[in-house]
Amino acid sequence: MAGKTYSQKTSEIERRWILIDAKDATLGRLSTQIAKYLIGKYKPTYTPHIDSGDYVVVINAAEVPVTGAKETDKIYYRHSGFPGGIKDAQLKEVREKFPERIIEAAVRGMLPKNKLSPERMARLKIFAGSEHAHAAQKPEKVEVK
Repeated sequence: MAGKTYSQKTSEIERRWILIDAKDATLGRLSTQIAKYLIGKYKPTYTPHIDSGDYVVVINAAEVPVTGAKETDKIYYRHSGFPGGIKDAQLKEVREKFPERIIEAAVRGMLPKNKLSPERMARLKIFAGSEHAHAAQKPEKVEVK
């Protein structure tokens, strides 16, 4: 007879702090790793309806590499909510003004579209440079493959 299926409770959640350097891997590979840590899917205690993911601190967001002609061909859209209020920007323009948004948009697209995703996105801390404000939490550095 097999054992019972384990289901994690919210009181049993243990969150780690992860530090990832964005200049080590391309945007897609980096984003999948970040999403994996935010969801907590690598943990043996993973339960789909419980948000057991970790905090992720990303540094050097301005230096994240992309392949091909994405620097000019990739377009980010946003809408003001008013008629005719759609605006677009190339990746290189977004990188100059708000480099954090590049990684944020890529990770948001890789998370499941459910009630847990806003809480997961809130645990993602992105910094354009190599300095971050979470040294007190002692995040452990993780290599992106």
